[in-house]
Amino acid sequence: MAEPSLKPKMCGGPLEGVRVLEITKVWAGPYAGKMLAHLGAEVIKVESATNLDEMRAYGGVDINSAPYFLSINQEILSVQVNMKTDDGLDLVRQMVAKSDIVIDNIRPGAMERSHLGYEDLKKIKPDIIQCSIKMWGNEGPLGYQTGYAPCFAALSGLFYLVGHEGETPRGMNMRHGDSTAGACAALACIAALHHRERTGEGQFIDLSAVETMTSLVGDSLFSYSVTGKVPEADGNFHPEMCPHAAYPCTGVDWISIAAADETEWQSLCDVLGAPDLAADARFADLARRLENRHALDEAIGKLTAGHDAADLADRLRKAGVPAFKAMSSIDLCSDEFLWGREAYRMVSDHKNGSRPIIGPSWRISPDGPQVERGAPLLGEHNDYVYREILGLPKERLDDLIARKVVD
Repeated sequence: MAEPSLKPKMCGGPLEGVRVLEITKVWAGPYAGKMLAHLGAEVIKVESATNLDEMRAYGGVDINSAPYFLSINQEILSVQVNMKTDDGLDLVRQMVAKSDIVIDNIRPGAMERSHLGYEDLKKIKPDIIQCSIKMWGNEGPLGYQTGYAPCFAALSGLFYLVGHEGETPRGMNMRHGDSTAGACAALACIAALHHRERTGEGQFIDLSAVETMTSLVGDSLFSYSVTGKVPEADGNFHPEMCPHAAYPCTGVDWISIAAADETEWQSLCDVLGAPDLAADARFADLARRLENRHALDEAIGKLTAGHDAADLADRLRKAGVPAFKAMSSIDLCSDEFLWGREAYRMVSDHKNGSRPIIGPSWRISPDGPQVERGAPLLGEHNDYVYREILGLPKERLDDLIARKVVD
């Protein structure tokens, strides 16, 4: 009698049948893998107890329960292999032969030193797709440097543009650079799959996190060449809308308000019960409101301060004024609209039971992915990868474990 399949239940979706080998750490590479997994790809993360992904240690004392790792590795499979051994590298090459895509974001030159560069991988599988995520890409005078999300934001020019007008740039205290690079990497992988479908050819994707972030700067990048003025942080300023800012409400809450025309401006004043503001000559039209925007923001802030943010936003929207409460993390976690949209999914983890995660931001019909499995234990899918995908006998796997090739 044949042994039952060791393959875990997959979530389905448009990328079902695509296998991704993920040689990644921290955030950008794993984020790309997660997005592909959330589209149905089988994503296998190569790990090692002796060379652990730092995210398995951040914020926790148990490598299988670290919150950062749990937050970004849903629907991912984990296989242990010590890539510092020749036998371990041979196992990785065998995995490459069974894969469609290889994603890496380890230190520059590490893949090449391990003879896992693109030219090496093509010899193993000619139509392989490799996506290599680096701070400055794989080529050029700065290709040897490595960095983290704050580096991407600073070097890209985005950090300099974030902050209030007239103040020191503040940057961003979140992993925007990692997530953005990971999302663009996933997009490039899907394009490469399409290319391979048409031509039979694989591709090498050289993704620069800094260049990815620079692309988000938008027209500010070339503004100086047109205006002669270097763009600086300007808070919520908008050249065609005023007011256009965030204003304090009761407690610690804030409300975001944007008035695009005179009708919305008058409706804002009506809801706030501020006829004097509507009649003030300084704010009589858009040009004068822009000229006196600091005084206008101060006046609106005094009027909003006594209001509940959600209630005021609701009344303004009903009056035709775009306005929303600035949502905190706690607000988002309890938001009925997001739950109703299935923005959150319930997944099962081995040690944490059922818990919510941020699910895919897309809805696909008729066969969208069913994200139900949380992050993997270290080496949870060793048997599936080694015995079913690679076809190794149990005795061989036991020997590899004993010699700490599989560790």
